[in-house]
Amino acid sequence: MNTHSKWRGTRAAAAILAAGLAVLTMAAPAHADNLVDPNEVGSLTIHKYEAPETPTGLPNDGTEQTVALPPLAGVGFTVYKVDPIDLTTNAGWQDAADLADVFDGTTGSITGAGFTATAVGAEQLTDAAGEITLTGLDLGLYYVVETSPLAGSTAVAPFLVTVPLTDPNNLDAWLYDVHVYPKNALTEATKTVEDSEDIKLGDEIEFTITGDIPNVAIIDGYKIADDLDPKLDYVSTSVTLSDGTALVAGTHYTVTPAAATTGGPLVEITFTAAGLDLLELHTDATVVAEITTTVNTVGEIANTALLYPNAASFNAQPGEPGGPTETPEVITKWGDLTILKTDDAAAPLTGAVFSVYLTEADAQAGTNAIVLGGATEFTTAADGTVTISGLRYSDWADGVAVAPGDPNYQTYWLAEIVAPDGFELLAEPIEFTITAATTAVGVDLTVENVPSNAGFELPLTGGTGTTVFIAGGLLLLAGAVFLAVYTRRKNQVDA
Repeated sequence: MNTHSKWRGTRAAAAILAAGLAVLTMAAPAHADNLVDPNEVGSLTIHKYEAPETPTGLPNDGTEQTVALPPLAGVGFTVYKVDPIDLTTNAGWQDAADLADVFDGTTGSITGAGFTATAVGAEQLTDAAGEITLTGLDLGLYYVVETSPLAGSTAVAPFLVTVPLTDPNNLDAWLYDVHVYPKNALTEATKTVEDSEDIKLGDEIEFTITGDIPNVAIIDGYKIADDLDPKLDYVSTSVTLSDGTALVAGTHYTVTPAAATTGGPLVEITFTAAGLDLLELHTDATVVAEITTTVNTVGEIANTALLYPNAASFNAQPGEPGGPTETPEVITKWGDLTILKTDDAAAPLTGAVFSVYLTEADAQAGTNAIVLGGATEFTTAADGTVTISGLRYSDWADGVAVAPGDPNYQTYWLAEIVAPDGFELLAEPIEFTITAATTAVGVDLTVENVPSNAGFELPLTGGTGTTVFIAGGLLLLAGAVFLAVYTRRKNQVDA
């Protein structure tokens, strides 16, 4: 009895469950996971990272990944929906596949009969994590364009992505929340100056610009530009790769101006098609450009250079999205010294002549005088001053400040080679420095001369003093003769 009753109860429960399922089925018709659900909405998350030197090996299948790369904030993307493509139908998927044949990759443009691209809102910028997430998306085909790449970066090519995708981890289901990882190849550039071996205007100084090669499969443009200061005259340019790969001017790159020129021209190094092909094979190297110049005017000369890593960057200004990379500023410094020549009463002396030497030994020997403005001798004017111009700063070399004791700290030596009339030459050379202070207006070094014979009066030849000495000498001589004669006569008388 109990067993029979239990069976009847089980049958009743089963009947109730079946009835409930029937009601649920009528309220919400079942949908197989392997079919696109037209009632679903999707999302697209863009993850922006710096392109690695070597591939990460992570899948690019629409799933979310854990990426150990630096995120890039502030990169702008615009997303477009391509219509009419219905991904709930096989025909819609075929339309999406056919679009590949007419896809031209032009920003904001999809070509092909009957296809249009409509922006899904305004441009969005990646956040601190390098991400942009668009939610509540209609199912369909989306066109993604990097509309504001970072300066100095090579933007990813525009790409198409479907929402949804077949779930790669569950091949009988769909992935409605899609993740993409477009990476940027960033390019950095540096600039240095080498002037520690140079001491005077006209000496050649070298600016070296080192630029990264974009880590991308296709490099469609590459240029280095250096707008030289007018205080610099251009001499020449040479370009190499850091890994020793040879580059030939005219074959792999062109340089303008093609010859030496004055007055700080814009120097441009532009890679040819052959040069770009070579760069694509050596993305782990850097481009090293050496620009040789001479300084034509004293002053503090600051310069930067620009690296254009792709063709699109050629048309942008520094700091603009997708524009060139600007190097840190480098400075070379050149100045002068104003000397005042006076007597011991501070009256100016004209006609003193000086020369400048690199070492004390040269100054003492009077050898290897520095040629400044074509001259080695500098004469004081009527006001007692003379300015010696065109020497490198003592406390600045190779683009950095240096202090006494540093091998690149340079002092100079001043020697007087002609004294003003009536005055003595300097007995030893004077050490001096060139700095921002000496280059400012005013007297930097006062050099005092002493009168001839230190101001003591010498007896004049033929003067009164000489006559007295001669007269005295004659009297002494006469006295000596008289004494000798008197003594001789006395001796004769006594004999």
